[in-house]
Amino acid sequence: MEANKENLYRHVKFLTSIYPYRNYKNLESLHQAANFIEAELKKTGLLTTRQEWEADENTYENIIASYQPEKTKRFIIGAHYDVYKEQPGADDNASSVAGLIEMARMLTENKLKLNYGIDFVSFCLEEPPFFKKKEMGSYIHAKSIYNKNKEYMGMIALEMIGYYHEKENSAENTTSNKGYLIVSGIKKYDEFNKKISHLLKANGGIDSRRLSYANNYRNNGPSDHRNYWQLNVPAAMVIGTGGHGNPNYHKVTDTIHTLNFEIMTQAVNSLAYAVFNFLK
Repeated sequence: MEANKENLYRHVKFLTSIYPYRNYKNLESLHQAANFIEAELKKTGLLTTRQEWEADENTYENIIASYQPEKTKRFIIGAHYDVYKEQPGADDNASSVAGLIEMARMLTENKLKLNYGIDFVSFCLEEPPFFKKKEMGSYIHAKSIYNKNKEYMGMIALEMIGYYHEKENSAENTTSNKGYLIVSGIKKYDEFNKKISHLLKANGGIDSRRLSYANNYRNNGPSDHRNYWQLNVPAAMVIGTGGHGNPNYHKVTDTIHTLNFEIMTQAVNSLAYAVFNFLK
């Protein structure tokens, strides 16, 4: 079971080609992105729905696709598709949306029989001015699953999985030297963070590190995972090493040409392994 590099490139290319850029002001661009994500997820055969809400008198939407929706035990994997201000957002966060879509394809094409279900959620309104507010798409989704008679085992928020730094003092030009995935969460869920990091490494394609911040640390929830802690759902962000300083972060230079699709493909393979083997 392997991720397809060409699929990842195609998804990022489409999302970054949308203009005006898909920020909260450009509703038609966000709608175009949502339509694309929904169409790609429907190709996998998954049950796909839209979740709408109002923010500043505008309507925004999450795209949700569910594998084995009848299962009570569930795992959530999410990625936001909006961008910050005026920039194409190749790494932040088209790379992660592409990874999410590809993982859904890998899962369904291989017809894996899991003893839990998986919800793939593409969020809107992760970026400012709605970050940390109740209008965030992930807050809307988290609120909607409260008291749903389901057991949510965990949640992963994908962030910036396409740009990678080489390790310092690296003598060899190999995939393992060029980058790794960071699992970032809080100490309350350190066992979950540790398990995800272990599973990412277990696939063998890319290394992983984990960061578990103090529960009350000011910047301990820089993405959509923060909104699931209120439900006592273990949740972490998984981010590429660009998260330690992608020079294109929130800039117009965050383009498809800056991404490393070879490493990104290995990252998606490891993410799929981690999520699909969570209870083994």
